[in-house]
Amino acid sequence: MGHEILLANHKRHYSPNGGIYTTLAGFVEVGETFEQAVQREVFEETGISIKNLRYFGSQPWAFPNSQMVGFLADYESGEITLQESEIHDAQWFSYDQPLPELPPTGTIARKLIHATLELCKAEHKCD
Repeated sequence: MGHEILLANHKRHYSPNGGIYTTLAGFVEVGETFEQAVQREVFEETGISIKNLRYFGSQPWAFPNSQMVGFLADYESGEITLQESEIHDAQWFSYDQPLPELPPTGTIARKLIHATLELCKAEHKCD
């Protein structure tokens, strides 16, 4: 999994042609740190456990007057198991293969995807 990125097609982004595949997202619950929220949301939505969380950046988020905070993380364990109420599909995509439709340029999700692909390329050169 060191050369792949986990992307999800959220139900709100689904279309018959596939729709947008993006990073996983969610809201911080009362008493949670950002890192705990990231681990919980990724596990709830996909069944994947992650480790080595690194803060990436943030952007204003209009609904509901929130801040979108992005993290990079490494795979720890698990098989993809969808939270069907929110996620239509989730897959591992290789950094060197064509990707599905992605979020718009300029969004933090697109920037996270780009940064992850660059990390995968750099790690692959070191193998």
